Amino acid sequence: MYRFKILLTLFLISSFAFSANAQKMQLGLLVYGGGGDWYANPTALKNLAQFANKSLGTSFSREEAQVEAGSSEMYNYPILFATGHGRISFNDAEADNLRTYLIAGGFLHIDDNYGMDKYIRPAFKKVFPELEFVELPFSHPIYHQKYNFNNGLPKIHEHDKKAPKGYGLVYRGRVVCFYTKETDLNDGWEDPEMHNDSPQKRAAALQMGANIIRYAFMGD
Repeated sequence: MYRFKILLTLFLISSFAFSANAQKMQLGLLVYGGGGDWYANPTALKNLAQFANKSLGTSFSREEAQVEAGSSEMYNYPILFATGHGRISFNDAEADNLRTYLIAGGFLHIDDNYGMDKYIRPAFKKVFPELEFVELPFSHPIYHQKYNFNNGLPKIHEHDKKAPKGYGLVYRGRVVCFYTKETDLNDGWEDPEMHNDSPQKRAAALQMGANIIRYAFMGD
């Protein structure tokens, strides 16, 4: 746990100090069980990493790390992302590992590609039995990092004509997991030809992604 906190500190110093010799790190993609397509949107994180490097001065590798939910390798990646269209579940060891990671200072962003919602909540009840996902107000700092989203999440891909929602798991005052629904940020992070999103939608999705990264490290 202490090793992970030290890693986070070193990453902040190297990345947000805009050092020319900043250590390259990777965005982590959570590999989960249950049968859902955790591998959806294969070009999303490489484009988000590239955008964050340009807009935030970070030094992420464009190659993502695929991190299994029960692996100790998780602690090498201060921020993880999860996406998909279907079922997600954790066994006891995976739930314990993810809980320890998040309590120790890690951060997880989950983006529902459509179809995950009914599985997300029971899965994370196993990780944090004492917590519920709460909707974050538009005034929350995650919407006001480098880019301001005064109306909350941008709408990238239409499914049910519902407004996008952003939920947080808040542990001792800190959002450890940010869950986005009815927005499909991952679609907007992908290569343009994958979903034919407009340049404006892609820009909004990447800007919101950069906000999430910055919030994960800065916290306010």
